[in-house]
Amino acid sequence: MYIKQILFFLLVIIVSATNAQQKSRIHVNKADLQEYDESIGKDIERLIGNVVLRHEATIFYCDSAHLNSKSRNFRAYGNVHIHVNDTVDIYGDRLVYYGSERLANLYDSVRLVDNKTILKTQHLIFNRSTNIAFYDVGGTIVNEENTLTSKRGYYHANSKMLYFRKDVVLINPDSETYSDTLIYNTITKTAFFKGPTVIRGEESTIYCEDGWYDTERDLSELTKRPMISNAEQTITADSLFYNNNTSYGRAIGNVQIDDTLHSIIIKGRKGEIWDAQGLSYVTDSAVAVSYGDNDSLFIHGDTLWMHFDEERKAKKMMAYYNVRMYKEDMQSICDSMIYTMSDSTIRFMNNPVLWSGKNQLTADSINVVSSGGEIDSLIMFNSAFIISRDTLDTFNQIKGKNMVGYFTNNELSLINVDGNAQTIYWIREEDGYLIGVDFSESSTMDIRLKNNELQTINYKSAPNEKMYPREEISKDQEKLKDFIWFEKLRPVDKFDIFRP
Repeated sequence: MYIKQILFFLLVIIVSATNAQQKSRIHVNKADLQEYDESIGKDIERLIGNVVLRHEATIFYCDSAHLNSKSRNFRAYGNVHIHVNDTVDIYGDRLVYYGSERLANLYDSVRLVDNKTILKTQHLIFNRSTNIAFYDVGGTIVNEENTLTSKRGYYHANSKMLYFRKDVVLINPDSETYSDTLIYNTITKTAFFKGPTVIRGEESTIYCEDGWYDTERDLSELTKRPMISNAEQTITADSLFYNNNTSYGRAIGNVQIDDTLHSIIIKGRKGEIWDAQGLSYVTDSAVAVSYGDNDSLFIHGDTLWMHFDEERKAKKMMAYYNVRMYKEDMQSICDSMIYTMSDSTIRFMNNPVLWSGKNQLTADSINVVSSGGEIDSLIMFNSAFIISRDTLDTFNQIKGKNMVGYFTNNELSLINVDGNAQTIYWIREEDGYLIGVDFSESSTMDIRLKNNELQTINYKSAPNEKMYPREEISKDQEKLKDFIWFEKLRPVDKFDIFRP
């Protein structure tokens, strides 16, 4: 009984092997002339005219062929056509086929056609076991409106995926893509970038080293410090997502926007953009840097908003909540701020405090106008108050309804006070000796300063002015109403703007 079982299993193995050998044979389905020709080689059968060969489920067509049935190899010449399956066909001028390995080498004017995808090259290796086609002499892929070229490429017929290496170029009506490594899904029409990649569109250029672009839905997501740039702006982040249909983009991680037209850099950890609305923002450790030839201005707020026009030219920047600004010759804090590019004006609003040299300036709102990278003038609206320290416990003060200040070499040189003007000044000799305390009131006055020190006061209407020795005034009289000294809140450097 045991011997019969062994013989049965041996018979099954022999039959299976015979079936496998028969299945792997190359069959001649058709040929106008079929003959052996020893001059070509031993065991070589020559097939001429309308040749049709079959290996398993794959059909081969050609004008002529040299077949070695023993080695299951053949060479095909002229109008070579491999019908792989219902969707995949391969064409060429010459073919070398290895039946045991199921490998087809096609040469000269090779085309692989899979529905709407056409691959063209001069040498293609097709592996029937894996259904993968490979070329290494340069190739071109055309998939509807997308044309892709590269030096090396793989096409997976089962998954409809294309893999490209070296000098990869993808061209469609909207953009041109240059990459080191690119993977393309012909079903979803999505390109995956692996390695340095440049995407050039009509209005912008993208650089990335990893990411994907859905050509059908016009969506892209890029990682590994991608960069989007146009004529005037460059956006960089750890990752970028953009929907071209809705003109919406999102940037995550170490976001930086460079505006070369207005010499502004904006940084943060997160940002979003709505191109159609001309609006974008950066938040989370957000900072804006306005740089010039001599000095830079640093602005921090919880969120920085940018407004731009249809040509993506910046119109204004807004900073909201807990705004702190530092410039070497000017510092400020406020709740919100607006910078308009058209008139180079910064508007500080909601409890603003501004410092210029020794002077502390407060008002309901303050506008600072710059020209040529330097501060030109400022306007203080409602409850304007300027304070400068005289000594540790004494202060010079100017108060009025509105004030306009003018700068020379970024220092306050002239102040026009309009409405309910009041001053307290500690008048001293050059050696610091105190002469007295000057009190003055007028509806309007002009105050001239030099090196942040009082030079003259000119009254435009009848003043009420009097000087007292210090011993004749009380502590309460030394300060005007609503006096507050904010020195502890003053930013001391560009890093201090992040202080809560």
